[in-house]
Amino acid sequence: MAVNLGFAVAKPWGDSDRYDVVVRFESTFWRVQIKSVLGKSPSRNHYRVHTANSRKQAYSAKDIDFLVAYIFAEDIWYVIPAHIVENKKSLCLTPGSKRSSSKRSSVDHYREAWNLMMRSPGDDALAANAGNLAQAVRVTT
Repeated sequence: MAVNLGFAVAKPWGDSDRYDVVVRFESTFWRVQIKSVLGKSPSRNHYRVHTANSRKQAYSAKDIDFLVAYIFAEDIWYVIPAHIVENKKSLCLTPGSKRSSSKRSSVDHYREAWNLMMRSPGDDALAANAGNLAQAVRVTT
């Protein structure tokens, strides 16, 4: 999906970094962790996205800039700034939920939010949308 939107995507060599890919838009590079969900439990009305690594350590803005989650059953992407997932082991996503004030749907406005990566780290709009993200370390050319 990201490539179709004009992003360049690179996979770091090896498996030692906390992020899966580096995504470049123009001269800005973002560290991105990718998670996917096949389906939801029959007893729940939400999808659970694990936001921790295999050692159950939560990601932080020091490790990644964005967590991008894909829900296979809905064919939906979420582009979530790192500070939203920081210190959390999972997020509950309810695509199309009318309960916008609930915790489960509080990240719904990040659905297909690729525009967050189409900005430079210093942009006021990015800082307003991503809070602490502006403090994260980035590589720019």
